[in-house]
Amino acid sequence: MDIAQPLIDHVAQASGELVRLAIVDGDRLTFVAKAQDARFGLRYDPDMGLDVRLSCSAGGHAWLMTLSNERAAEIVSKQGFGDPRDYGPKAPMTLKALLKILQADHKRGFSMISEMYAPGMTAMAAPVRRAGQPAIGVITIAGPLMRLTEPRMLELAPELLGTAAELALAGSASPVLSRSAAAAST
Repeated sequence: MDIAQPLIDHVAQASGELVRLAIVDGDRLTFVAKAQDARFGLRYDPDMGLDVRLSCSAGGHAWLMTLSNERAAEIVSKQGFGDPRDYGPKAPMTLKALLKILQADHKRGFSMISEMYAPGMTAMAAPVRRAGQPAIGVITIAGPLMRLTEPRMLELAPELLGTAAELALAGSASPVLSRSAAAAST
């Protein structure tokens, strides 16, 4: 088992929601690990191994906020915004709208979305990176809007940010994260 899994499991237990780890792979983010601890009601559980839609996902925003506006715009333009019918009603559909969101995320230190990726779904994410280094991945918490409200996300922020920092430090001991770190430094 990868050293990252117990950290992801801990956040899932603390939040009661779906927690995922995605790694940076060139101009993409790919989900590689998850844990879920929804204790009741609706469970949100998308497929693993998928590339993250950068323009409207908490994970995408957490990574993009670590990049320059120019680089973020380049990567999103390459991937595209996708068909608005495939995402939530609040998904940004222009670079200007996305950059405004990324600015707020950067100020906060983590991303928060509400009904951007899917109707009725919220999520938050933090970049996994050492100070002064490129992000090697992101850790996300996602759940239904009725449970994962903005106040709840703000309450979970210290846990999320602390785990992202732990993952960054553990990166060299994690086969999954060390591959991403090696790619980011080249």
